Amino acid sequence: GDEVFDLLSNRNKLIPREDSKKKVQIKNLECVETEDRNHIMLLVQAGSALRCTSVTGMNETSSRSHAIIQLSLWKRDRQHGLLSFIDLAGSEKGSDTGENEKKTRLEGAEINKSLLALKECIRAMNDPQSGFTPFRGSKLTLILRESFVGSGRTVMIANISPHAGSCVETVNTLRYADRVKQIG
Repeated sequence: GDEVFDLLSNRNKLIPREDSKKKVQIKNLECVETEDRNHIMLLVQAGSALRCTSVTGMNETSSRSHAIIQLSLWKRDRQHGLLSFIDLAGSEKGSDTGENEKKTRLEGAEINKSLLALKECIRAMNDPQSGFTPFRGSKLTLILRESFVGSGRTVMIANISPHAGSCVETVNTLRYADRVKQIG
């Protein structure tokens, strides 16, 4: 289901919760202090190695989950910034995967559900009439809320394909990226 795992702590299951100040806290999340960019890259590689992937009809190493790495920037005893890097698993139609395995279909459904929740949040943030953004729609959107509100800036890098068979997915990805660009 809509589960969160710490890829730096051997895939320990995590539960994101809001505190009394409406900030999302993730109990038992592994935090690693470093000042070395090479160490950061080693941490990213270690986390990537534990990420769920599997073979589908579309991709030999299809992401079966989203991945988030957050770098908290500190100077002395004060936080000066937070950089969040999010690798979203691509949406999938069951007919595209070529898989009949129940687990693969369920993973695809959960991916699509969280992407739809993110899309609804993006839509609400772009609608001046909307007084509510449904960040609680999924654990993904709950965790990403701070990336979209306040004084932060959001940049989306879209991975698209020039292949004619991927035209629909490419157009949808570009539309998604355009909606993110319009948040403001």
